[in-house]
Amino acid sequence: MTSPTPVTRSWLWWTLLAVACWGVWALLARWIGDALSPGQQQAISTLGILPVLAMLAFSRHLGPPGRSSRGALLALASGGLTCLGNLAYYEVLNRGPKAATVVPLTALYPLVTVLLAVLFLRERLRPVQRWGILLSLGAIYLFNVQEDGSFITSWLWVALVPILLWGVAALLQKIATQELSGERTTLWFLAAFIPVAGFLLIREPVRVMPSGRTWLLVLLLGFAFALGNFALLVAYARQGKASVITPLAGLYPLVSIPLAMVLLGERLSRRETAGILLALAAVLAIAWEPDSSASPEASPAPPFPQ
Repeated sequence: MTSPTPVTRSWLWWTLLAVACWGVWALLARWIGDALSPGQQQAISTLGILPVLAMLAFSRHLGPPGRSSRGALLALASGGLTCLGNLAYYEVLNRGPKAATVVPLTALYPLVTVLLAVLFLRERLRPVQRWGILLSLGAIYLFNVQEDGSFITSWLWVALVPILLWGVAALLQKIATQELSGERTTLWFLAAFIPVAGFLLIREPVRVMPSGRTWLLVLLLGFAFALGNFALLVAYARQGKASVITPLAGLYPLVSIPLAMVLLGERLSRRETAGILLALAAVLAIAWEPDSSASPEASPAPPFPQ
């Protein structure tokens, strides 16, 4: 049997790079802590997005503009909703009991995208996705049921905000890719972060200069987020199957959870461990695409960790 060519197997390395980037991104706000508010983190981290935005702007693979107005508006709206979701995510990451439980819970946002696609795009739920929905409900229960049997913790309500906003944003980007190439859609998506950053800084200016450590972390926050999107685009372009890449990219909590345990000293109970396993299984099931329904060229890069 002949060994795969470098082009054939390179999509895997790009996908793993996306998983690593998003796994680090998912924890960075926890390390930044109270040095910056969620709005300031979102605004300043946009500086870290600019290098990736420039790479996309000058890419030779942007593709034709297509019906650029409609597609660009949808991608911009997707980026704006993602920014709002990020604000809530940074808040819940610091309010929640453990980063190792917040990350896999918020990674369930594709559930919203799938349900909205069924309602508005007339898509059908596949059997594996139905199982994913059941698993996600089980994970939410395990994350939030208390030792005394009480349910619905205060931080769950905040966690629902990024799940909902990211889910809607992913649907908008999916529609945008019907008008534009994945690269051009992601370019407009990331471009939306710039005006949002300006608005946030006007609303909540940075009055005390952050430390060098905080600057480094917040710039890395934006760069890791954007580089993950860029890496996934390259993975699709390198002949990788969307049916493999998409659910594989959703495993970024497998990077975040060990980091949280090692670097933040977090420990997991059996109930939390079971919830994390259910959440990861749900993400895989919900995001799974059959080979016949998606090709690398037609598949968009998720606008944020999926």
